[in-house]
Amino acid sequence: MNSRIMNMKKAVILIMLITVAAGSPLSAQWQNDDVLITVAGEKITAGEFLSIYSKNNVNNDVIDKKSLEDYLQLYINFKLKVKEAEDLGMDTVKSFIQELNGYRAQLAQPYLTDEAVTEKLMKEAYDRMLSDIRASHILVRLAADARPADTLIAYNKILDIRKKIMNGKDFSEMAMEYSDDPSSKDRPASPNRPSMKGNQGDLGYFTVFDMVYPFENGAYQTAPGEVSQPVRTDFGYHLIKVTDRKEALGKALVAHILITFPANPTHEDSARLKEKALAAYNEILAGKDFAEVVKTYSDDKGTFEKGGILPWFGVNRMIPEFIAEISRIEKIDDVTLPFLTVYGWHIVKLLDRKEIGSFEERTAEIKQKISRNDRGNISKDQFIRKMKSIYNYREYPENLDEFCSVVSDSLLKATWDASAAKGMIKPLFTLDGKNYQQEDFAGYLAKNQKGLSAEPSVKAAVEKVFGKYAEDRIIRYEDSRLESKYPEFRTLMKEYRDGILLFELTDEKIWSKAIRDTLGLQNFYALNKENYTWGQRVDATIYTVASSSEVKTVRKLARKNTPKDDILSQINQDSLMILTIVNDKYEIGDNEIIDHVEWKVGMSPNIVTADTTSFVVIHEILPPGYKLLSEARGIITADYQNYLEQEWIKELRARYPVEINYSILDSIK
Repeated sequence: MNSRIMNMKKAVILIMLITVAAGSPLSAQWQNDDVLITVAGEKITAGEFLSIYSKNNVNNDVIDKKSLEDYLQLYINFKLKVKEAEDLGMDTVKSFIQELNGYRAQLAQPYLTDEAVTEKLMKEAYDRMLSDIRASHILVRLAADARPADTLIAYNKILDIRKKIMNGKDFSEMAMEYSDDPSSKDRPASPNRPSMKGNQGDLGYFTVFDMVYPFENGAYQTAPGEVSQPVRTDFGYHLIKVTDRKEALGKALVAHILITFPANPTHEDSARLKEKALAAYNEILAGKDFAEVVKTYSDDKGTFEKGGILPWFGVNRMIPEFIAEISRIEKIDDVTLPFLTVYGWHIVKLLDRKEIGSFEERTAEIKQKISRNDRGNISKDQFIRKMKSIYNYREYPENLDEFCSVVSDSLLKATWDASAAKGMIKPLFTLDGKNYQQEDFAGYLAKNQKGLSAEPSVKAAVEKVFGKYAEDRIIRYEDSRLESKYPEFRTLMKEYRDGILLFELTDEKIWSKAIRDTLGLQNFYALNKENYTWGQRVDATIYTVASSSEVKTVRKLARKNTPKDDILSQINQDSLMILTIVNDKYEIGDNEIIDHVEWKVGMSPNIVTADTTSFVVIHEILPPGYKLLSEARGIITADYQNYLEQEWIKELRARYPVEINYSILDSIK
């Protein structure tokens, strides 16, 4: 579907003219359900049409008969085109059905989650977005689906570690000793990599959406300097110590100088490199260009030729010492003092910042991230609970137990056959009065039995898949009722359907045809060439010189008819763009410089501005005449498309009957 996004955008533009909105003004002379027009047998009521007109009357102009009639004709044309697309069977083409279903899935999404919960999560996410957290953690690893006994062991272990910390043990030392996160410990060298010093549990800075939601909650709900209670995630149990909380960095663009250490620095090396960093900083203070200092001092070869400029980054993309120093910079173009990290000495210049922005500016982005983030399940779970209540959901656990009796341990090997449950028709649950039977679930289980090998028993595996089955069927049921429950959704789906049909058929009949039909375009041009004419023009070359000292030289070369490339190569040396030369044909109003000079063959006087000097060489004065097809292909093609559409509309109006109830149209005003 992504390959057709641009097509859909065009279709949406088209259907804006006929978007249906709920509600419309009423009048004593007519009723909403009175038939105003009949197009190819389809009856459109007064209320339906006026709601369309009202929504598109964006300026709230007073309704008058002429504007109603004009809009009515546009609407009839639209309906005729859609009717032809239907008669051609375009609404049955596989690609059309797939595209429409794809958009339906997108449009349905807000109706299949709890919007109140989503709104609350969005506001929470934005509030957290305003601050950055630096935290350390200790992990006791535990599988997401661990058995209760293993869970208890891990929980008691993390509690014991926390107790030691509360009694005075150092958090970083405990992380190195007990944490199952390998990055917390020092790692010796291997044949494939050098030795690495552990981070002692320090995760650096992060912000909302950078961590899994339970971990994020634990971090943002813990005060700086404090240690959280045990936090459970899919990775296990964590203790989180927040070491800093500061105003959000947002996105930063910086240039930097990096002075690196040798592999095994001596005390003399450290002192020498510190002096080198201070020397670079003093040159910057003395006014030397930062990019020049980069070339002299920086060891970062990746940014050496770019003046030290790094790509835009957020708070989680750099080591914490780097982020801390940048966060202290108050103004654009300020430079930090030299500071030390594990990589060496740094000097950083802030080039630009992108602030977090308002909630309204970030709403769409936050909503999208929530839908892809683990917190999106919260809204979904609340929606499922609500649907269970609305549709009187009821489970029959005894029937699920009976079903389990026919499921062998082959399920854990993903080879179980659903035929083992054939004929089992007892309900596993009911939803809105409908029974969902054992053999129905058997088919679902057989298709979704992969990945169950880690389950402790067959029954546990069945129950896990059954939970997903029930959720899936609840969502499917609600999804199937969206058009009947929500008129605005039904209307929107019709807009998308008709819009896609209209786009496809118009592209075939008008847009692409006008481009492919070269003979038709030539004939149209020949019959209408009087509409495409030039006024008086000049064939002229404009010389624009950025250095006043070079103007005489350029004029001299131009007077000798020196070739353009030769003049440019002589003047624009060392990649400096001192001179530009442009040759073209111009009418009055095409160019300010051309309009400024007298139209006669030869070289004009200089035209001096604050930054440049220009002059014009007029080669020829061209009389008015017809534009060639090649000179005006764009506008001629557009006019040809309009012609094709007008002819198409005539054909449609002749083929399909249209009836208008003018008495109702008159009474609407």
